[in-house]
Amino acid sequence: MRAIVLAGGKGTRLLPYTTTIPKPLVPVGDMAIMEIVIRQLANCGFGHITVAVNHQAQLIMAYFEDGKRWGIRIDYSMEDKPLSTMGPIRLISDLPEHFLVMNGDILTDLDYAGFYQSHVDSGAIGTIATYQREAKIDFGVLKYDGEKNVISDFVEKPVEHFCVSMGIYTFSREIIKFIPEGIPFGFDDLILKLIAEKQDIRAHPFSGYWLDIGRPEDYDRANNEFDEIIDRLLPPKP
Repeated sequence: MRAIVLAGGKGTRLLPYTTTIPKPLVPVGDMAIMEIVIRQLANCGFGHITVAVNHQAQLIMAYFEDGKRWGIRIDYSMEDKPLSTMGPIRLISDLPEHFLVMNGDILTDLDYAGFYQSHVDSGAIGTIATYQREAKIDFGVLKYDGEKNVISDFVEKPVEHFCVSMGIYTFSREIIKFIPEGIPFGFDDLILKLIAEKQDIRAHPFSGYWLDIGRPEDYDRANNEFDEIIDRLLPPKP
């Protein structure tokens, strides 16, 4: 199984932790964020990982080298300019029929192998790992018509529930034809294009542990929870 790990961003939302080192190398507990990801993928049977790099690429390449430490093959795809989240996939010429793509700053106990296989079995062009989140509105919410401004409903501090992308996807190689060459192209661009083209894309709901380390408060949470979650992320070998 093949995985693409996206590690080319500047990590500006995680400043000041990313002032001198790239976000994938910022430590959580006693490991770099992306080392946890690499170990998880290796444990799930992914034998070949391509890391898409740009910002401070040499530091990432020096840390992970060729992957022998984890018993896998790691190689690198270098952007010569930022291509957003999906653009770098277009640079990889030897993609297999199906492949997993994920951000390199995610902590989750998702079964990557099971997620990959569910996509293969579905026949879809893409499968998106999804998570339920909630947002608390700190105000009373009014509804009224647009003509006479007559109030029809009121809810005090409602809680909205919505489904978000976890930053983990499995694609079929056919996806390449929907990604333009040489220009920034994000996940939002791709998903909207696939919907417009009426392509078969599926959601893969997940309710376990998931943390996208995008902000300082997320990073602090990851370190505070590290001791209690590490065995879920990397179960001890029997």
